[in-house]
Amino acid sequence: MTDNVENWLKLSLSTQIRAEGKALIESFKSPEHLFNASPREVRQRGFKAKIAEELQRVKKYDVSKELFLIEKDKIRIITLLDKDYPASLKSIASAPLVLYAQGEVLAQDCFAIAIVGSRLSSFYGIKTAERLSEELSYRGFTIVSGMARGIDTAAHKGALKSGGRTIAVLGCGLDIVYPRENKKLKEEIIHQGAVVSEFPLGTPPERFNFPIRNRIISGLSLGTVVVEAAKHSGALITANYALEQQREVFAVPGHIDSPTSQGTHQILKEGAKLVEDTDDILEELQPVIKSHLRELKKKSSSLPPRLNSEEERIYNLLSASRPKCVDELSKKVAFPPGQVLTILSMLELKKIVKRLPGQRFVKN
Repeated sequence: MTDNVENWLKLSLSTQIRAEGKALIESFKSPEHLFNASPREVRQRGFKAKIAEELQRVKKYDVSKELFLIEKDKIRIITLLDKDYPASLKSIASAPLVLYAQGEVLAQDCFAIAIVGSRLSSFYGIKTAERLSEELSYRGFTIVSGMARGIDTAAHKGALKSGGRTIAVLGCGLDIVYPRENKKLKEEIIHQGAVVSEFPLGTPPERFNFPIRNRIISGLSLGTVVVEAAKHSGALITANYALEQQREVFAVPGHIDSPTSQGTHQILKEGAKLVEDTDDILEELQPVIKSHLRELKKKSSSLPPRLNSEEERIYNLLSASRPKCVDELSKKVAFPPGQVLTILSMLELKKIVKRLPGQRFVKN
């Protein structure tokens, strides 16, 4: 933890200062220099009088309780000037002054892709988000999302299933689990990535916090993939932030009569890249990830894909020479045909199963 973390926390506890935080630090170089500056000097550097007044107020804050809770919950504070502050996030105009973090934020997380979408998601949306996440994760990308119900949860689970890394950005304090049913998911993310927030401990999940945190989701990522979003979905706010940050925006098309397709179809009309599979994403990002893809190719040539228990059962029933149909496999494993087809599609994405005409499958 940075030696002068108390001063960083004082700055981050003020919503007014947080909004101007990066510009203030760029101008004054450190919280200490900022607190030592006179109100007149702050105004002379182009900041409003109310910011100068707020600085005089916040430097008197007592943050001992916050420090105690940080220590108790084993939370790490990453400040804007720390060497391991994510470079992609630091480059945005509204980069947060501090990140409260549980788990690890690693250098490799610069190759991150955000997957976001509706809380009121369909089976199609859930499966698509999980499939894209698992495949991107298998290819070495960190998956970033907001740990909300629906698409966000599916995105994190896809990354965890593949054994990859994932980062959850919360719209509340790290000591609060929201939604409550994601307590176990949060623990899994901490062990296989990180859970982060810019909000002080104890901050409740108020509605207005989520649009604020969405800029961090897009800011951590090379691009944002929207899977199902209604007309006024928070996922569209994340997509707009991505555009402002000059990051790529992708969208998965949905059923034309579904309310959760209206938002995704709207941003497709506005120029978002249509996504049917992960190759659509990688093709668009290729100019910035060439070296990453070359390294992945070397590594992946010798590494078998990770299979869950259901995938392994189906895969073991296939052969390289005698094609099998979905119904035949369904009877042997006692899974519904639709579930078997979904599993086969995942195995096909992992390039270990080949689909033949007539919905027949063989080992690749």
